[in-house]
Amino acid sequence: MPIVRNRCYVCDKGVAHGNNRSHANNSTRRTWKPNLQVARILIDGKATKVKVCTRCLNAGKIQRAPRGTAAAV
Repeated sequence: MPIVRNRCYVCDKGVAHGNNRSHANNSTRRTWKPNLQVARILIDGKATKVKVCTRCLNAGKIQRAPRGTAAAV
């Protein structure tokens, strides 16, 4: 699976949209991006690079690939 932009591989968390609100209650559109990190994980015995959010990394929801294994391109 290729690296997908702004989308967690595990929980599928993506970009959230909303408004900035000033003191005068003016609104402008803004986005909240997830904190994604590129991680090498094992998929079917092969090391693959995917984007994973830090919440999934800290929760241990993925198995990182050990160093020295060739990454599948």
